[in-house]
Amino acid sequence: MSKITGHIFSFLSRFRYHIVIILGVLIVGVFDENSFRRRMECYYQIKDLNTEIDKYEKMYQYDTERLRELKRSPRAIAKIARERYFMKADDEDIFVLSDDEQPLGGKNVYETTE
Repeated sequence: MSKITGHIFSFLSRFRYHIVIILGVLIVGVFDENSFRRRMECYYQIKDLNTEIDKYEKMYQYDTERLRELKRSPRAIAKIARERYFMKADDEDIFVLSDDEQPLGGKNVYETTE
């Protein structure tokens, strides 16, 4: 038993600086709160959040322009009412076309004939 511990002790004493450096790199690189792994996670999270910010800025610009258009023109209000809420004038007919897939079993449940 003492022969084995002697070999281990001589190995550790011979490579003590290498072992300390490797343990230090492992602690800082993997296990620490500010580790390389955590930094990469934060980097990708920041990247995703920046793309989301860009998307919302574009939506804001589009909505702001639509709001200005609504304030300027009553025709724009009528256009939005027709597009979004399917409102119509007295002399108009509206046809709604859908890209939804129809069920395989024959007649559509929402289809009515009058």
